[in-house]
Amino acid sequence: MNMKKLANALIPDGDLLSPEEYEEIYPPRNLPKGVEVTRLAPSPTGFIHLGNLYSALADERVAHTTGGVFYLRIEDTDEKRKVDGAVESVIRSLKYFGIRFDEGAEINSSLNNYGPYYQRQREKIYKSFVKKLLEEGLAYPCFCTAEELDAVRASQTKSKETTGYYGKYAKCRNLTEEEIYDNIKAGKPYVIRLKSQGSIDNKITFRDAIKGDITVTENDQDVVILKSDGIPTYHFAHAIDDHFMRTTLVIRGEEWLSSLPIHLELHKVLGFNPPKYAHTSSLMKMDGDTKRKLSKRKDPELSLDYYRQAGYYPQAVVKYLMTVLNSNFEEWTLKNPDGDYKDFKFKIDKMGKSGALFDLEKLNDVSKTEISKLSAEECYAFLKGWVDEFGSEVDKSHFKEDGYLLKILTLIIGIGGKKRRKDIERAEQGVRLFDYFFDDTFDPDYSYRFDKATVNMVLDKFAAVYDTGDDNSEWFAKVKAIAPEVGFASEMSEYKSHPENFKGSVSDVAEILRIAITGSPNSPDLCTIMRILGKSRTVARLLKGKI
Repeated sequence: MNMKKLANALIPDGDLLSPEEYEEIYPPRNLPKGVEVTRLAPSPTGFIHLGNLYSALADERVAHTTGGVFYLRIEDTDEKRKVDGAVESVIRSLKYFGIRFDEGAEINSSLNNYGPYYQRQREKIYKSFVKKLLEEGLAYPCFCTAEELDAVRASQTKSKETTGYYGKYAKCRNLTEEEIYDNIKAGKPYVIRLKSQGSIDNKITFRDAIKGDITVTENDQDVVILKSDGIPTYHFAHAIDDHFMRTTLVIRGEEWLSSLPIHLELHKVLGFNPPKYAHTSSLMKMDGDTKRKLSKRKDPELSLDYYRQAGYYPQAVVKYLMTVLNSNFEEWTLKNPDGDYKDFKFKIDKMGKSGALFDLEKLNDVSKTEISKLSAEECYAFLKGWVDEFGSEVDKSHFKEDGYLLKILTLIIGIGGKKRRKDIERAEQGVRLFDYFFDDTFDPDYSYRFDKATVNMVLDKFAAVYDTGDDNSEWFAKVKAIAPEVGFASEMSEYKSHPENFKGSVSDVAEILRIAITGSPNSPDLCTIMRILGKSRTVARLLKGKI
């Protein structure tokens, strides 16, 4: 059979360049030995999940720890699944978590010398190599219909044989030249398949950068490399793209291990040295007493939007994932509690070989710790960013008073005090903590423990003497002064000695004031709260709190 003639009939020369010319267009990167080039290569389906961030963080850390390159490639060969705006969503979501690309799709970079970074824009490159394989007799056209393939699969399943297009089931592998041209002339649609050179009787031992030595069976499937619409399959496109984008390390989920024999054979027949592969463990969670994979259907926390909408501090999510990715990261953070995670020497061989357990409660603890480290200005910027995107119109109006809010945050977080607050785990929760500082979200629970006359007398008397210029000692002196006037002990020691003589102690007077001002018996320093609120708002609340 004249394979060169057949290759020209199936893929006319047109303006295709030769494989050798593409080698010149995309030369090896001029990088030092040991430097890694990694990539994130999502499909534009619109759903970006925790697994994408998990993988992207590993890719980014490996590349940048070694002084290498991390790029974004969009694998859009499946037009049916494409969602408008999906690429921008990927970039926006990963940017929120501090993941930076050096080059790639929609990335404005001087390093963009290995594009296009959308697979559909690289059609000519793929066809050049399909044509090469056809000429070498390593590929052939297949005219089998979907119905014929379904029938073969059903027969294989019934007889408990391996399913697929191989051996005696590869009907079009041995078509004569005349049969091929007759089919083309008849206008029958066709795909191009790899003519596999492998045998299931042969084993390959492969070194995985995470899991170590893995033994797999050679590929014997005549997989599709070019679909009927002229677009390559993922298997074929990724091999060519990783070669010409000069990827040195591919980090991907362990579900791709079953495709490894196909990918190794494709690199071999194309004449490429394959990149290193590292197969990550699936993210798991405890479901009762058993582990299972995180599920789109069952687990809202799989979506990255979950963390943004709930207002998790982005660096907390990243730091937690680092503990999952590298077994020694947690030990490093104990020694470097204020250290930048980017200073940690990330190692691919420290990644877990088996299921990685994702623990939302542990993430919450990390988030509390990270938020507790923020300055008032940093906390303000973080909360405002969340409110701008997900908050109510009322919340947004509050953030127009930045000076007022900074005072509130300084108090609530405990900045400058002996003990920082460590119970704020998300922006959604943090924003609600200062609702009582604004009249439109002040929703008091006037659950006083004393009778109406006593409560009203305390509030009236303190409203009459309150002054925002009072420091804490002067403020407390006034609370103590009105205590005996309404039947309370002004000294705790006095109340403990003769409790029967009093309605309560000075602390009970302060509680009445606290409930009127904040709507709750528990709050940060009440004197500071009153000072932040100002005299008119404080007095108004004292009088409104009467029952």
